[in-house]
Amino acid sequence: MDPVTAMYVAQGIHGLAYGMILFLVASGLTLIFGMMGILNLAHASFFMLSAYISYTVLQVTGNFWLALLIAPVVSAVIGILMERFLLRRVHASGHIGELILTVGVALVILESVKVFWGTENLPLPVPEFLQGLVSVAGLEYPIYRLFIIALALVLLAILTVILYKTRLGMVVRAAVSDADMVNALGVNVPLVFMAVFGIGTWMAGIAGVAIAPILTVFPGLADQMGMDAFMVVVTGGFGSLGGAFLVSTIFGLLSSYGVQFVSALAPVLMFIFMAIVLVIKPMGLFGERE
Repeated sequence: MDPVTAMYVAQGIHGLAYGMILFLVASGLTLIFGMMGILNLAHASFFMLSAYISYTVLQVTGNFWLALLIAPVVSAVIGILMERFLLRRVHASGHIGELILTVGVALVILESVKVFWGTENLPLPVPEFLQGLVSVAGLEYPIYRLFIIALALVLLAILTVILYKTRLGMVVRAAVSDADMVNALGVNVPLVFMAVFGIGTWMAGIAGVAIAPILTVFPGLADQMGMDAFMVVVTGGFGSLGGAFLVSTIFGLLSSYGVQFVSALAPVLMFIFMAIVLVIKPMGLFGERE
């Protein structure tokens, strides 16, 4: 394979890896925002918090798999507690109450990580067994980036099966459409929504652990990822996992190839794509009018 083609393919792999991280964050946000109607502006903060927790777990145990297990679960538990004791109390007041509350939670998380971990960048090494390159069709790819892509695809498959092939998924989708009717049938709708919120923050936590060895962990991590994730949800369509996956992939490739070929425009390429989509389909690619 000639060097030019190899460069294109390598940039594509880098773009896909970022796109899959973006999907892991955006998929949780689309579950919470699109299905539950909760405007959770603290979502990316759970992503950042999980990255910090994974740093501590790795410092203590040196075990990447343990960090991948513990950090997202801790983030999910905190998210569930936030939904149960805070968001549920303001949900009836509409999106303004949710916005104010979740912005406040995001600020608390930000200041907490500064207190516990400081403001310095905290680099995490790529796990030893995922270091190096692997040769495929004459090209060498970073093993860790391929791992991220595979991880996102596996989680997409699991979520799709749960939401569309299981009774739990049927209950969740029914509760989104008509919560009062589902509640009348004896289903504990608040518990279902709490579980969905937990899954959403768990997905953000997975992304936080996965991105930590690629980017250094720092207090601005939530701001860096939060806007991109929100744009994915809006462009793909609220509540659509397929839309989140497709748009995350496109955004990742736009970011990678944009930096390589049109660096001056790279920061706005995703905004341009989102604007074009919303002009044509105001509800997003896979969004539906209520």
